[in-house]
Amino acid sequence: QVQLVESGGGLVQAGGSLRLSCAASERTSRTYTMGWFRRAPGKEREFVATINWSGDRTSYTDSVKGRFTISVDNAKKTVYLQMNSLKPEDTAVYYCAARGMLVKEYGYWGQGTQVTVSS
Repeated sequence: QVQLVESGGGLVQAGGSLRLSCAASERTSRTYTMGWFRRAPGKEREFVATINWSGDRTSYTDSVKGRFTISVDNAKKTVYLQMNSLKPEDTAVYYCAARGMLVKEYGYWGQGTQVTVSS
């Protein structure tokens, strides 16, 4: 079973930075694409960013472009989300997820890590 473990969340003031980490139990075809999602209070879960293990394919939701950067460390089987210029509206539980090759849906999820941005 694929396991994803997030870390790095916390409380930060607006304009500050945080780096989230997601350690994957495997880097295989079952985790071909890695993504970050978030769920803010009272809202549905939304896509944030995605990357493949080669690191040459990334995608971001418009609201984080230019502020967040997704990256991978293949040796550590870890995906990062560097979040800069944080805004109160970035407050959410952030989830790491994995999707298999040729699979449309993300089938593996981490437990989530809380990010709170104070104004």
